[in-house]
Amino acid sequence: MHKVVHPKMLYFGTPVVLISTLNPDGSPNLAPMSSAWWLGDACLLGMSRRSRTVENLVREGECVLNLPSQALVGAVDRLALLTGSDPVPPYKAALGYRHEARKFEAAGLTPEPADLVKPPRALECPVHLEAKVRGIRRVGGEDSHLAAIETQVVRVHLDEALLMAREGDYIDPERWRPLIMSFCDFFGLEGGPLLPSRLARAWRPPAAS
Repeated sequence: MHKVVHPKMLYFGTPVVLISTLNPDGSPNLAPMSSAWWLGDACLLGMSRRSRTVENLVREGECVLNLPSQALVGAVDRLALLTGSDPVPPYKAALGYRHEARKFEAAGLTPEPADLVKPPRALECPVHLEAKVRGIRRVGGEDSHLAAIETQVVRVHLDEALLMAREGDYIDPERWRPLIMSFCDFFGLEGGPLLPSRLARAWRPPAAS
């Protein structure tokens, strides 16, 4: 049987993306998100306009979409409650976020120069998608802080270990193990949570005793 419910958020899980952008001072920012989908050469991102990442996308118009494997769950989780905004916005401070200017170092990841855009790639991620912003539109009513950001992927870097042993650039789906976030928890393709998520602890109320 089905039941009518009113969930806090309509969010059923997509691959995690680490978005690298440039801050106003030229330093790199790195932020995890997981409302993304691809069509042709486009990647659509769903994010809050209040975030430093969206501010950077509006100003600079480019980014790198780094796709971590499930093996990088620890690095992604270390970024979960960090923000590049200083001071920390009140709504984030209430959730336990803190300001961190050196996001790559905090995650234990290595910045690597990109070819066609200024923000760096995250070396340890097996997939890097260099992208440029095509457009940003508000989602929801006038008071909504949500935005749909359309980016165009202009270059793809792929770990050779993910390629099929055949001619052409074919990715072997049996070798690709994306990190999935579903309702603020981390999962792999095999099922079962990979690691207790800091973000989940921030968003969920404590269980009744």
